Amino acid sequence: MIRVVVVDDQELMRVGFRMVLGAQADIDVVGEAGDGAQAIRMAEELRPDVVLMDVRMPVLDGVEATKRIVAAGTARVLVMTTFDLDEYVYSALQGGASGFLLKDTQPDHLVSALRAVASGDAVVSPSVTRRLLDRFVGTGGAPMRDTAELDVLTDREREVLVLIAKGMSNLEIAEALFLSEATVKTHVGRILAKLELRDRVQAVVLAYETGLARPGLA
Repeated sequence: MIRVVVVDDQELMRVGFRMVLGAQADIDVVGEAGDGAQAIRMAEELRPDVVLMDVRMPVLDGVEATKRIVAAGTARVLVMTTFDLDEYVYSALQGGASGFLLKDTQPDHLVSALRAVASGDAVVSPSVTRRLLDRFVGTGGAPMRDTAELDVLTDREREVLVLIAKGMSNLEIAEALFLSEATVKTHVGRILAKLELRDRVQAVVLAYETGLARPGLA
């Protein structure tokens, strides 16, 4: 059973999320919060698997709440936002969120994304992530992080990282590089370990921030 806390300052949104998620046999909505401060307390008390987090809220916004929840190791965080080009979302990804979705996401996509996050994966939407990074990482400018961080990777691992930044799944990467899916999974695991990254979301952000992937090309 996947235990979920829903966080949104609008009660109607919380009710909607609860109805969608509560209809699933393997998901249990164990709590709701109306702001980031409540979310932190609830995550600590209930120890859910996933916190479904709004970003713009009173008292404490979802970005800071995400950072604190992830730092405390109390739950994984899936960010929900009304805006796909929202600086808060980029900050949340940097702060440890396991991905983000738009609030108008179809119910079945929300459910599958939540299951993915609960299982330890990350939700990387190629089009939305690329547009967001295009705006907040910038185009044509100098890398935001030292490219030397990538020196620990082999040439093949760099290739795989570029394709991760495109939002490709392991199967899609395998087909693009004529590898087995198991081999790609091994490469992804080594990339995350070598770069000390938690998941694919952090890998995408790092690829852009070091200039390995560039908005408009990846």
